Amino acid sequence: MSEMNEYTPDLFELIDEEGNKKHFELFDAAEINGEQYFAMLPAVEDDDFLNSDCDLVILKSIEEDGEEILASIDDDDEFESVSRFFLERLQDAFEEE
Repeated sequence: MSEMNEYTPDLFELIDEEGNKKHFELFDAAEINGEQYFAMLPAVEDDDFLNSDCDLVILKSIEEDGEEILASIDDDDEFESVSRFFLERLQDAFEEE
């Protein structure tokens, strides 16, 4: 079996504040200062998507009502720090190739 067939992305269905469902692919995950963060990209859903810009979405794992959920990062300094971390890892990955 070729490596192409062995690749299966980690897909997540996330629901925004308005109740809209969107699909994302896990790009990277890391524990930073004792907190778990996830960097995700919108999942490819149609040919139009391939021609559009896509933003890296960074979410934080929090516990709410005894359940782990992914939430946006409200603190600007925390978001900047975590964003910088993931962008540096992305740049390092491209430089290695």
